[in-house]
Parts: sequence; structure tokens; C-alpha cells
Amino acid sequence: MQIKKYIPNTITSLNLLCGVLSVTMAFAGDLRAAALLIIAGAIFDFFDGFVARALHVSGEMGKELDSLADNISFGLAPAAMYSVYLKWHLTGDTQTPLLCLADDMPTFALVLCPLILAVFAGLRLAKFNIDKRQTENFLGLTTTATGLFTASLLWMLTDQTQDIFRTYLTPTVVIAMVMIFCALLVSEIPMFSLKVKHMTLKGNELRIILLMVGVISITLMGLGGLSLTIALYTIFSIVRWLIGLARNK
Repeated sequence: MQIKKYIPNTITSLNLLCGVLSVTMAFAGDLRAAALLIIAGAIFDFFDGFVARALHVSGEMGKELDSLADNISFGLAPAAMYSVYLKWHLTGDTQTPLLCLADDMPTFALVLCPLILAVFAGLRLAKFNIDKRQTENFLGLTTTATGLFTASLLWMLTDQTQDIFRTYLTPTVVIAMVMIFCALLVSEIPMFSLKVKHMTLKGNELRIILLMVGVISITLMGLGGLSLTIALYTIFSIVRWLIGLARNK
């Protein structure tokens, strides 16, 4: 029996475990632990594909397991974090479980709205699995980027020194962000690849700028810098797409 063929699926399963634990910690009210678990899941998500390629082992089971893990870690877990954040913002209560809001249906419905993100993450992953156009670049924002943005942003907001951010991330802004992420996940907007295929400057300008911004923002803001980097990556991709459309007219 070749043990090596089980290694990538084991790593993917660790991603799935991180996602399940992140959802659990989010609903328990510990958003910082939930954020760290999403980031850990992203690390496992990177290495499962890397290890599979290195060992030359792949299969349909691994593909399906990867999608399931990604939907939990980068779809449901971020959605749960947004829901809990909304509850905190609307009620000022960091202890009471979400279900205790059921007597106040308008507030309860608003708090549950972010869970739609998990549905669109599932749609995005299902589309990716059957879309032959996404071998080099991605169409639409990846679930991993969505999860990391959420983990980074809410990690920063749970820092007691970040009151200014909480002031501006109101329920209206949170719901708008969730809707934007849902649209980006299933969009046809090409997101440029971060893979560096050659070591020359030409053709890698955006990647180098993004890398520099990422290093600076993470140095200055800690884990919170990830959200800024992912936001700029998304904006760069959209602007690049719009310029391409204008040139083709």
C-alpha cells in the first residue's frame, strides 16, 4: 500500500477540521480564535495541492474533499464570524448565544443574513470544479481570499485599540460587504494569478507591488494587514479587467 497517496487528503482533512473548529469558536464568541483557525486552514489548503503535485498523486476524491473543506473554512466560518460580529454590534452583548435573539425576529434575521456567504461560496466551488477555463487564472474571487479577508479584518476589529474601525463597520456596511463578496465569488471577473513564472520585472509589476504592499501592511498592522492586501488584489484585478474591456471595444 502506498501511504503517500493518502498524505494530500490528510492535509485537506486538517483544513476541514480547522474550518469546523473555526465555526465552533465563532458561535462561541471567540472571533480571534476563529480567525486564527481560518488562517491555519488556508495554510493547509496551500500545502495539500503542493504536496499532491510533489508526490504526483491526485484523484477525484481529493478534489471533492478540497471543495468541501474550502466551503466550511472559507465560506461558513467567515459567515459565522460576520453573524457574531453583527450580534455584538447590534446588542452590545458578547456572551449571549445567537439563538437567544429569536424572540426579536428583525434583529435575528439581520444577524443571520451573512450566512448567505456560505451558499455563494458553495456555488463558486461547484462552478470551479467544472470550469475548464480556470487552470491558470481564476474567474471570480476565490473562497480562500474571502475567508482570509474576513479573518484578518475581524481579528483587527477585536483588538481593543481598534475602536475607530468598529465605528465604521456598521451593520449596513457588513451586509453590503457580504453582498459584494457573494457577487465577486460567482462573477466572471478574471483575477490575475499570483504565480511568478519568470524572474524579470516586465509582466510581474502588479505581483511585485502587491507583495510589497502586503509586506508593509502586515509589518505595520499585523494580521490585519492581510485584509488590506486582499482588498488591493481584488481592486487591481477589477481595474485590469475594466481596462481590458475598454481596449477591446
